[in-house]
Amino acid sequence: MTRRPARRLRRWSVAAAALIAAVTMPPPAFGEPSETKPEAAASDPDYAAGKAALDREDWREAAGRFTKAALRDPDNADLQNYLGYSYRNLGQLDRAFQHYKRALELNPRHRGAHEYAGEAYLMVGDLARAEEHLAALRKICLIPCEELGDLERHIAEYRKKTGAQR
Repeated sequence: MTRRPARRLRRWSVAAAALIAAVTMPPPAFGEPSETKPEAAASDPDYAAGKAALDREDWREAAGRFTKAALRDPDNADLQNYLGYSYRNLGQLDRAFQHYKRALELNPRHRGAHEYAGEAYLMVGDLARAEEHLAALRKICLIPCEELGDLERHIAEYRKKTGAQR
């Protein structure tokens, strides 16, 4: 007696479960850093208020609220990424880089932190460092992801604007 039908059925079941999970997962919101722990905002009012401040583009309020939330949850890579994003939009790039670095220490595969760190490096004219984050995203995103596409676009725009070569 052969086991092939059972093995084939098992493979199909696993594939179907993966497809259902992929289809039912909500996509990240456009223009907002991707989250690895979206449930964290539900349990922390400062985290939730920080996200609301991001929606209003109130960077100072967002940075303040995320700082308070990070005191309670210092090992949350999403919070560190949001802090970096807030400080970057405030023009405080040194602080932004510190938070992106911390986010990537906590989660080296954090797509949002790689994208936003790369964009911040372009703001200071460091194309090589931006491309390091792009290379990391190419390894992380086995299929195209929003963060990879966004950073590729920003680098292309930077090259066009500055005349930088590959």
